[in-house]
Amino acid sequence: MIRVAVIGAGNISPSHLRAYQSFADRCSVVALVDAVPERAESRRRELGLEQAAVHATHEELLAQEEVDLASVCTPPATHERISVDLLEAGVHVLCEKPMAPSLAACDAILRAEERGGAMFSSVAQNRFRDDVVRLKALVDSGLAGPVSRVQVDSAWWRGLSYYDLSWRGTWEQEGGGCTLNHAVHHVDLLLWLLGAPQSVTAVMTNAAHENAEVEDLSVAVLAYERALATVTSSVVDHGERQEVVVQGREASVSLGGEVLASVAQPNGFPAPGGGADLVERLRALADSHEPLAHTGHEGQVEDVLTAIETGRRPAVDGHDGRRTIELITAIYQAGIERRGVDLPLAADDPYALPGTLVERAPRFFTKSASVAELAGSISVPGAAAGSGSPDHEEEML
Repeated sequence: MIRVAVIGAGNISPSHLRAYQSFADRCSVVALVDAVPERAESRRRELGLEQAAVHATHEELLAQEEVDLASVCTPPATHERISVDLLEAGVHVLCEKPMAPSLAACDAILRAEERGGAMFSSVAQNRFRDDVVRLKALVDSGLAGPVSRVQVDSAWWRGLSYYDLSWRGTWEQEGGGCTLNHAVHHVDLLLWLLGAPQSVTAVMTNAAHENAEVEDLSVAVLAYERALATVTSSVVDHGERQEVVVQGREASVSLGGEVLASVAQPNGFPAPGGGADLVERLRALADSHEPLAHTGHEGQVEDVLTAIETGRRPAVDGHDGRRTIELITAIYQAGIERRGVDLPLAADDPYALPGTLVERAPRFFTKSASVAELAGSISVPGAAAGSGSPDHEEEML
């Protein structure tokens, strides 16, 4: 029986806790940790975890409990310290996104994983979604031909009060704005589909949130050998219409399930009704997908439990998390420096180091409120629009 602790009792913690409860024959939640113990107590009562102890810090947890696996569900700036301490103590870690705010912090986590012998997994629960798995299968099949263009729209809408939460809206505590904390899962999906680009250009601004330092809108262009991808990260989009569209030479496929194909006339213009056979082949491949037994956080938790039980690597490890942070860091660097940035980033690149964003990023506005909690529920777009479930006070793909 794998003994589990959840560190951070905020809005994302129920997704982890309920996932662990789905595998009660394989694991048991033995502890909840939160800087506000009353919040952990409330979460314990809410989910019927009477057997779980409550601790105020992860240091207290390590001193008083025997734990095999811990979910880290705290704000981004704390991920490095908590993950390193857990890994060096031999505790496996499932860490919420983003893995850490800097590449140097990601590397510190990976070094701790090597030293401690425990396993680190970076949360990317949208890889455990049927529509995402179908899209990857279609791209990997090659039926659509070599990729020419990818359109990624991480489109969300948030009111001003969203950034009143104490740690949100600052480069120092949140690590960035919508590019890091909302588009992170779209970026992970793009890297999963296509791999890393060769270079990045980007622009960013704060268009509608005068109470936050960070960006609420960015647009990046990623250059591959013979393809371009655009990534729009936003919390200013009414209707939150999110999309991932992959244009291949022969056909296009999208996260929403649309498949299109054109065939040229002798003059190069598309022939009416052309490409129908290829469309049917792609749709048949999509229809052949066997639904996943476990999806979202439950799917990733099941994968991590299996990895622990069998000794294999998790499906999403710290190297995956680092690659996502590297690309997001390059987007920030390109936007701040107003120039193209080549990948991979060197280890001694200033933007790979802690503090560079805090030092160099523009303060679009001064953060004007700092409250401990916000009233109201989290809402996300419907599944048909390509949405997911809420993260640690942030959102998913």
